[in-house]
Amino acid sequence: MSFLRNTLSLHNYYKNVMDKKINSALIAAIVLLLVGVAYLGYSLYEQTQANKDMEELATLDKQEMEGEYRQFADQYSEMKTRINNDSIIAQLTREQERTEQLLQELKNTKATDAAEITRLKKELASVRAVLRSYVLEIDSLNRLNQALQDENSQMRTELEESNQQNLALTTDNATLSEKVAIAAQLNAVNIDIMMIVKGAFSSKTKDRTKHPHKIGGSTNEMKVRFTLSRNVTASNGMRKIYVRILTPTGSVLNAAGQCPFEDKEVAYTAMKAIEYTGEETPMELYVAKKETLIPGDYRVQVIADGHEIGARSIELEK
Repeated sequence: MSFLRNTLSLHNYYKNVMDKKINSALIAAIVLLLVGVAYLGYSLYEQTQANKDMEELATLDKQEMEGEYRQFADQYSEMKTRINNDSIIAQLTREQERTEQLLQELKNTKATDAAEITRLKKELASVRAVLRSYVLEIDSLNRLNQALQDENSQMRTELEESNQQNLALTTDNATLSEKVAIAAQLNAVNIDIMMIVKGAFSSKTKDRTKHPHKIGGSTNEMKVRFTLSRNVTASNGMRKIYVRILTPTGSVLNAAGQCPFEDKEVAYTAMKAIEYTGEETPMELYVAKKETLIPGDYRVQVIADGHEIGARSIELEK
């Protein structure tokens, strides 16, 4: 029994020793694993932070490139306003469109696309060089143009003085032509209206003449009388003479058609064609009574060659 107990005690002793060794090794392994995980985690964090910093730098670099492309495109646009040469303007337009296309490509490119960013940087350098060459060319042309403008300054001054003299002469000629045209117009005087049949109406002019004509109130026809004055400056030949009678309500009495008047067409009451010889010409036009006459002021206009050549207001009263 004593031997058995000793053997069992020895077995438990070795087992405890082994368990302790295993636990120690396991703990050591766990510690090493945790240390490794912590190291890897820190390394990953550092790498992620480094990548983030690089991405931010790349983004800033991309934004700076976009600003330069935009500035160059605006410079092309501004240069086109400083020159008056269609060929160079066309070249500048093509370069501006190319710059704007590269700008759009840059905007569509991710900041992390190193290869594409590198290509667009090279393109940017090319755009910068081309722009510089155009700046020098345009400055040279502008200096040359300024020199030519200075040389021609006196010629322009003399030309302006000549133009002013010509303008004054043209104005004088236009005024003279207008005076001649006015002098050549016909002139209608002694305008009057008469009723054919006796009646209760009478005609009075605005100045209330002492002896008004007695005119009918139940008439079938009225007569408009006037005289075309003598005018040796007016051209001879056939003329159409129109009469417009405006009623107290503003309408045209017995509108018979349209005639030209001051660049438009207006209604007229009667028309007569005559051959004007430049001498004094009495005229009479008959107007059939189609409308009921009312008391009031009637305005008689005589029109020829598109202008009013005479007018008179006549009062018809019971």
